[in-house]
Amino acid sequence: MERYYKKWFYLLVLPAVLLFVFVIGLPFVIGTIYSFTSWRGTYFAGGTLSESFVGLENYIQAFSDEQFIHSMIYTTAYTLVAVVAINIVALSFALMLGRIKRGVGLYRTVFFLPNMLGGLAMGFIWQFIFQVVYTDLLFSPDGLFHVEFLRFMTQDTTKALFALVIMTVWQSAGYMMLIYISGLNSIPGELYEAAEIDGAGPIRKFFTVTLPLLMPSITIVLFLTLANSFKLLDQNIALTNGDFNTRLMALQILRTIQDKTPPNYGVAQAQAVVFFVIVAVISLFQVSLTRRKEVEY
Repeated sequence: MERYYKKWFYLLVLPAVLLFVFVIGLPFVIGTIYSFTSWRGTYFAGGTLSESFVGLENYIQAFSDEQFIHSMIYTTAYTLVAVVAINIVALSFALMLGRIKRGVGLYRTVFFLPNMLGGLAMGFIWQFIFQVVYTDLLFSPDGLFHVEFLRFMTQDTTKALFALVIMTVWQSAGYMMLIYISGLNSIPGELYEAAEIDGAGPIRKFFTVTLPLLMPSITIVLFLTLANSFKLLDQNIALTNGDFNTRLMALQILRTIQDKTPPNYGVAQAQAVVFFVIVAVISLFQVSLTRRKEVEY
């Protein structure tokens, strides 16, 4: 079998390489080129591609746009809160299920099911929950508990950020939980027994045994949650549609075309390139940082 793969390796990987080049690589290169032009979606404002070259003008306009700057700050704040919340909830679920002896498969299925929902469908479901269940029923003055912060959560910039976090935690925690469960199952039980013999309690065992040996899983989960949080779009559209200054970066890029007349695809593409650089740099830095913390056993 190994000889077979060595013989046909390049032929077998060719479809994947072609798919990557034509679906991701080539459009990215074209988009980057267009970010330096006066591209209007169907034509170049200056004539041909070379005649419409505007240099860094689109990037200057992008960073001069207050909405774009606000979306960068808002996305960063959302990402910080969401990444921490998703990881805490997912790891808590994984540790909890590790202690359950019966019905573990059922619990895993229940926690994972929200991840099967599409972003738009989930956004509209939670829009109903926030606007009707939370605002009018549970947390109204006549409701079960009067918590004003949890009312009208989609109609306030700060509240909407936490509404997005609640929704994405509900959707993503179950999926990330499975990754943590896989990491926990790979830790030898002998290490916990040795720690108990040395007099370590549950908290000390977690920080000296579980956490260090779980770093490969943490690296993966952090990467996924960081990337997904920065790229969030469908849920943002369905929950707030960007109203009340709640545009995340992905939605801001989409709305830039509509905000300008005629639609300036060049500026939107410049914002997309900046968006890509930010996500790539942060993701690579996170992966390199957490990989250094990984230990072998």
